[in-house]
Amino acid sequence: MSDIHALSGAYAVDALDDIERARFERHLAECATCRGEVDSLRDAAGLLAETTAITPSPGLRDRVLADIAHVRPLPPVVGREEPRRRRRVVALLTAVAAVIVIGVGGVVWQQGRDERSPDQFSQIAAADDAQSFTVPVGDGGSATVVVSQHENKAYIETKGMPAAPSGHQYVLWLQHDDVMVPAGVMPAGADNKVLLSGDAASANGAGVTVETAGEEPTKPSDDVVALFSFDT
Repeated sequence: MSDIHALSGAYAVDALDDIERARFERHLAECATCRGEVDSLRDAAGLLAETTAITPSPGLRDRVLADIAHVRPLPPVVGREEPRRRRRVVALLTAVAAVIVIGVGGVVWQQGRDERSPDQFSQIAAADDAQSFTVPVGDGGSATVVVSQHENKAYIETKGMPAAPSGHQYVLWLQHDDVMVPAGVMPAGADNKVLLSGDAASANGAGVTVETAGEEPTKPSDDVVALFSFDT
């Protein structure tokens, strides 16, 4: 990087190598603008550090540093500096909030997790009130629903699930008293884990039915693949 000012974001999250760090720290002693940006970015990094850690993909550090370099292409100029500095800090915070890289083989902190991430499934299964219900499906397959009222979440795990008939799909349901409410669609494949959408805390059951592909049914068909009762 030819613009040393652009290193403030990477320095704030400890993503510089020893040579870059030493060079930037010499500059930091003389640049109040960069010191202010580093302080702001470190505050944001401290908040993001409370979220979940996952392993970064190869080359992520280089891509993040490249993105940060593009955020602030020009050094500070005299005059109207404070509004310009605020805009630069906001832009850098946006870049750092997306991903924070600590070192070359470091950790990425993500605020939002995918609904199908292993962490969500583990969180539900590890809840004190978690319940598991398993029913057979197809020829030797099984479907298991794990539900936690405390987490207000449920997921279904299938093993050896037969493929849906041609032109059809498996639709998930949550049961509230005598009413079945759509809770998502099973992806193709015999083995899946899918989070059920909707209010799992008040549900007293779940189900899987065969429905016409591409449609969004509001009521289940009579072609029932699996039914689960949460009543114990």
